[in-house]
This record gives sequence, C-alpha cells and structure tokens, in this order.
Amino acid sequence: MDELTALATRYYDIVVDFLSRPEILYQLGIIAVLFLPSWLLSTRVEPKLEARARTIRGMPGVLRVVVSFLRRLEWLFFVILLGLTYVVTSVVSWPTSNYLIYSAMLLAGAWLSINVVSHVIRSRFIGRLFAIIVWIFVATTILGVDDDVAETLGGIGIGGYSVLIVLQAIVFIGALLWLALGAGNFLDRRLQGVEELTPSLRVLLGKIIRIALIVVAVMMGMSALDIQITALAVFSGAVGVGIGFGLQKVVSNFISGIIILLDQSIKPGDTIELGQTFGWIRELRARFVSVVTRDGREYLIPNEDFITTQVINWSFTDKFVRLDVPFGVSYDSDPHEVIRLAIEAAASVDRVDSEEKKPVCWMTEFGDSSLNFKLRFWIDDPQKGLTNIRGKVLLALWDTLKENGVSIPYPHREVIMKSPVAVAPQEP
Repeated sequence: MDELTALATRYYDIVVDFLSRPEILYQLGIIAVLFLPSWLLSTRVEPKLEARARTIRGMPGVLRVVVSFLRRLEWLFFVILLGLTYVVTSVVSWPTSNYLIYSAMLLAGAWLSINVVSHVIRSRFIGRLFAIIVWIFVATTILGVDDDVAETLGGIGIGGYSVLIVLQAIVFIGALLWLALGAGNFLDRRLQGVEELTPSLRVLLGKIIRIALIVVAVMMGMSALDIQITALAVFSGAVGVGIGFGLQKVVSNFISGIIILLDQSIKPGDTIELGQTFGWIRELRARFVSVVTRDGREYLIPNEDFITTQVINWSFTDKFVRLDVPFGVSYDSDPHEVIRLAIEAAASVDRVDSEEKKPVCWMTEFGDSSLNFKLRFWIDDPQKGLTNIRGKVLLALWDTLKENGVSIPYPHREVIMKSPVAVAPQEP
C-alpha cells in the first residue's frame, strides 16, 4: 500500500510540474481547438460517403470495415490537422516545444486504427477488451512511460506472482484462447461439409478438436510465461469443489452430450418427440440439443433429458413414418371399390411414398351408420409436418370419392315414440 501511495504522489508531482509549463498549456489549447473543426467536417462528409459505401454488395466484410472507418472520420481529420500543425509549429518554432502535438497526433492515429479493428470483431466484449488492452500498451509506449509502468507493476506481488506477470498471462492466454476458438470453429465448419462422416461423428469430432485446441492454448500460454502447473493446485481444488456442489447439472449435461454423440441415439436432422415437444433436431451442443418445432419455436433441451427420459425418435433406424387416416362411407358403396379409390387418392399426394412403401387401406368395422376404413400411408419427411399431410390426403380422398359417386353418410338416429303425446288444447 505504501508503494502505491508513493507512486501516486510521484506521478501527481510530475503531472503538476508538467502542466505548469506555458508551452504545454499552449499545445493543449491548440489540440483542443483543432478537434472542433475535425468534428464539424466529419458531420458533413460522413453521411455522403457512408451512403455511397452502402451500395457495396456481395462483400459484407469489406462493407463492415469501410463503415466502421467512416463513422470515425473526425479522428482522421483530427490526425491530419495535428500533422499540419506539427509541421507549421516546427517551421515557425512556436511554441518552443511541440512534442505534445506530435504525441497527440500519434495517439489519435493509434486510437483510430484500434477502434476500427475492434469494431470489425463481431464479439462486442472481445472487441472492447482488445481495444482497451492495445490502447493502453500503445499509449504508454508513445508517451515513453512503458518502462516505468512495467517496473511499478512488477514490484506489486499477488500470491507469489507480480501484477505484471498476471496481466501478461491473462492477455497472452486470452489471445491464444481466442485464436483456438476461431480455429476450432473454422475446422468444425469444414468437418460439417464432409459427407463421408455421419452427422453425429462430425459433431463429436468438432467438439473434440475445440476442446483439444483450448487445452493446448492454455498449456502454451502457461509454458511461455514460465508458470508452473502446480501453482494452479489451489485453483483446481476450488473448481473441483464448485463442480461438486454447484455445477453437477453442467457436468451431467456435458457428459450426456458426449454419450449421445457416441451412441448416435439422436443426430442433426432427426425428428423426435420428447414430452409435449415435437420437432426436428437442428444442432447438438455441449450442454443442450436445439429442437425446432413446426411453429418456428426453438427449444433448447438439456442433454440429460435425452438420457434419463423416454424419447421418440421417428427417424432412428429409417426415415419413413407411417400415418393413419380413418374414414367411413355409406352402406350402399362397394367396399372393394372404396379401398381401390382410397389407395389412388393417397398415392396422388406429393409427399406420400408410393414406391418403397405403398399406401394400403383396410376395412375395420361395420359402423352404426357407415362402413369404416383406415387408410395407411408412409412419408419420409416428418419434419415438414404431420397435420398438413393428413389434411392433403383427406382432401384428395374427398375429391376422389365425390367424383366416383361414393357418399360419406351423416350420423343419424331414429326416435320411436311408444305412447301418444298429449297436445294442449288451443284457446279459441
């Protein structure tokens, strides 16, 4: 604590002495005045240039960089004006020192470049973190205080390690992890395009590659910074206790996801039914399975549910699903002709399979007012919906029966009155 107080006092005295010089105050005033025309100029130029840039088609990456740059034109104009001012002050030799103007020009240029690059990064958190870290490093280097800052941070210890080593470890390992995740996602996308591998194997290999790259990145970072693995013994113990008490579900879902991928009980594209949820699997993740229903909802179901509860996989062994459509016709109809017409009607619908598994129709019973039948047919795309295909088959059956003079009777009842009904006398 005494070291920090002494350091703060030292830099406070330096700043006060620095700002008490007239040439410094002149330069600060010039820098502040130059930013106003830079901002006014950017407000006039930026909308016109951005409107033209928006006409770029087919290159979203280039458009993102260009727009990010155009929205910071005030810093570009600020750098240009500072550069011109630096040249002029060097020629006229006023103020006697123009080092602050030169430093402000470098800082503004660095801030412009860092800001544009950070906004190109899609993750806002990573982009901001990148901008802060790089800006601090560049600013201390330009101002010439990097050695002092490094010496100060190196003198402050945390658990046997200096603050400088800890910050270097965080930055270096974080950068390696970012690169590892990017490489893992790239390789995973390439694996998803390999048709020779099953969908489950593609997902499993992608997860293994990502985990392996993360582990390698952490080991490389610790090795490069000369951090012993034994130093993480206390941390690993704390993590183990946390897993034991608070992360059981997370670990359970992770292990369940690996089991699902290994036994291939479900895979992307399968049509499944779990409880009240019916849909098809869009993606398998480390913690959950993404299931998309016919109404567009996406359910994120924990992997553990697919291990501990009953799951109906409509396309586990093959892609065909059988559907039944019951119907009835009047007793005046020929049942043999009705069966033939029903099969023809089902086969005429596009999604109904009529080659490998042909539709069949069976007479099931003599009903109270109709001959009852059950029409059975097969489809190979249940993810496109079941209710809609039943509706199409019913409409095709209705049209076919109507064209061939087969009627579908209304249910009716006969009421027999065994005693006369008393009729009230009418008034004259």
